[in-house]
Amino acid sequence: MKRIAFKMQLKPDCEKEYKKRHDNIWQELVKELSDAGLSDFQIYYDKETDILFASYLQDEAKNKKTQPGGDIQKKWGEYMKVLMEVNEDYSPICTPLKEVFYMK
Repeated sequence: MKRIAFKMQLKPDCEKEYKKRHDNIWQELVKELSDAGLSDFQIYYDKETDILFASYLQDEAKNKKTQPGGDIQKKWGEYMKVLMEVNEDYSPICTPLKEVFYMK
């Protein structure tokens, strides 16, 4: 398993709606991510900067068979574009974070 971490930018005053949408996440999206080998997905919010910090575990063997970024994820991105900074294809603009410490 590989640990992945990244940050994203939430638009101002969108925290409540962002949380609400994730509290009601589409089960098709959860399945698509799981099928691509993602698990233990977590997102944290920094209210001072509106930065979202996300991390997940990725089963690299499973990920080689099914890449993340399917149709459901694209629809989710379009649904979320009003709340966060996104690319032209509506995927979130993500800044990868380098792991510098891990305690098991």
